[in-house]
Amino acid sequence: LAMAGYPNYYPAWYKYYPDESLFVNPAISWVFEPGSIFKIVTMAAALDQQVITPSTICDCRGPKVINGYTIRTWNDEYRPGQTMTEVLIHSDNIGLVEVGSKLGPEAFLQYIHKFGFGQKTGIDLQGEARASLRPDKKWREIDYATATFGQGIGVTGIQMLRAAAVVANGGYLVKPRVVDQILTDRGKIELSDQPGEKILDDQTVEQLTGMLQESARFVYVRFPQLKAYPIAGKTGTAQVPEGGSYAEDKTIASFLGFAPADDPQFVMLVVINQPQTSPWGATTAAPLWMSIAQELFTLWSIPAN
Repeated sequence: LAMAGYPNYYPAWYKYYPDESLFVNPAISWVFEPGSIFKIVTMAAALDQQVITPSTICDCRGPKVINGYTIRTWNDEYRPGQTMTEVLIHSDNIGLVEVGSKLGPEAFLQYIHKFGFGQKTGIDLQGEARASLRPDKKWREIDYATATFGQGIGVTGIQMLRAAAVVANGGYLVKPRVVDQILTDRGKIELSDQPGEKILDDQTVEQLTGMLQESARFVYVRFPQLKAYPIAGKTGTAQVPEGGSYAEDKTIASFLGFAPADDPQFVMLVVINQPQTSPWGATTAAPLWMSIAQELFTLWSIPAN
């Protein structure tokens, strides 16, 4: 329905833009580590395999040490005894590692492939990146652990958007497209949506939607004008790989969600590369997402609950 990137360029003035990076559509060509918005995929897989429920209790007592690497929460605070819904609300990395352990490496990797990561979505635009994954046999224990919370794995924006759309449209993985119809001398050619493959069962969709509503509630509580609209979503704040490690002063902030949660009309992803006012998705990408959502509710006359 819509796609925008900045900085960008005006095609008619192509020759006046010496930086070729501006000609790349970041929504389909930029590969980045998604951070916590990828937790949607991990939770979906675990719920679908019925190794957890939204009320499953997480131990979450402290940092995890795996192969000499220490994994911590984003704020180094720990909440033993929280539910999986609360794990998502607090964006608890330790909780997601525990979810991944319950799920198991083989099943987790299976769902990563099911959601289409490591492959092009096939969107009808030029320049889409594949965002290759490491070969299945080369995943280490630490790779599985960090991937549960969206680090150490590369994605494109359109791949993440499609993943959230699986939840929004009842469990179906569909091929995205931007062309609505084709006009020719002989008339109009209508394009129909393909049904796609159902990769999540109905119970998983219902449970995860409820969890994402609770997760989003802690964000849009700051937007009283939206409190009557059920929104499902997740913030993300990813570290940026640089020189074989992660940069200490750079992040990728994001918010991925859909609304209304009980009858989704749109799925939207906002990503900000290295925000300057704040490193966190909740205070940069999320407000932008909410402001656009408010315009959409008005534009489409979506009634409040």
